[in-house]
Amino acid sequence: MKIAFVGKGGSGKTTLSALFVRHLALRGRQVVAIDADINQHLGAALGLDEHQTAALPSMGEHLSELKDYLRGDNPRITSSAAMVKTTPPGAGSRLLRVGGDDPFHTKLATEVRVGAGSPDVALMATGPFTEDDLGVACYHSKTGAVELYLNHLVDGPGEYVVVDMTAGADTFASGLFTRFDLLVLVAEPTWKGVGVYRQYVDYAADYDVAISVVGNKVHGEGDVAYLREHVGGDLLTWMEHSAAVRALEQGRGDVTLEASNEAALACLLDAVDVRPKDWPKFHRQAVEFHVKNARSWANRAVGEDLEAQIDPDFTGEAYRPQ
Repeated sequence: MKIAFVGKGGSGKTTLSALFVRHLALRGRQVVAIDADINQHLGAALGLDEHQTAALPSMGEHLSELKDYLRGDNPRITSSAAMVKTTPPGAGSRLLRVGGDDPFHTKLATEVRVGAGSPDVALMATGPFTEDDLGVACYHSKTGAVELYLNHLVDGPGEYVVVDMTAGADTFASGLFTRFDLLVLVAEPTWKGVGVYRQYVDYAADYDVAISVVGNKVHGEGDVAYLREHVGGDLLTWMEHSAAVRALEQGRGDVTLEASNEAALACLLDAVDVRPKDWPKFHRQAVEFHVKNARSWANRAVGEDLEAQIDPDFTGEAYRPQ
């Protein structure tokens, strides 16, 4: 399952992403965690120190190599330079498997141990916004590697990809928001928190995107009632204000999460596990956004008609794990 954590800046989405990754790994699940936020803090939230976090390979710096690998011998893609972030797979493209023998997992993933006896988490990062990027590039040039990864990924039962997305409505600045089985909106019980929820629901309304709300920094029944009033049935669960989380954020590893917050993470996992896997819709939306990007900018940028990259015989059924 592919899960994205979204929300306004400061809502706690990175912290909750890391807590959910830990929850999965400690239960023996195979997890890929991806830091796709312009502020790269997921590694630190998973226990890496400052030097380890800074040393994480940048997906955004390897786009040419990644495109060349994914292209394979697909005759519809004339070169890796003609492959853009929305290019969907077709006959001859290389599909990915979680933990597979490919550049994403062997070169760009860093193994992170989050608990004794648990499988390592494969952590990937888009890479931070650098001084060379200032004034000449947008952050979507970095997240394009994540979009290509998800477009070509065949995730099977017991496999999870958890993505910490960039904050705010910028999540919807590309088709990346349709690449997930569930968008988890982390919302504080404030008017700003629920305002972001309304904005997200409006943006996602025409794309059949599943959104569930997890309340965060909840102090009591009044906060829960406020969230219920403003987000209704989309409120899945909530995380109470947590001394354990504060200790984790201070770098302590010998911390036990409160029972109520463990129960909230278990509720979230249950909701993820019952999500239906809709491969035809996944591929259909990939094609839809590729056409939209081709017509709006990519054809001009590449100098080709990129709609010709769409393989009419490649359907969502090709993604199903064998």
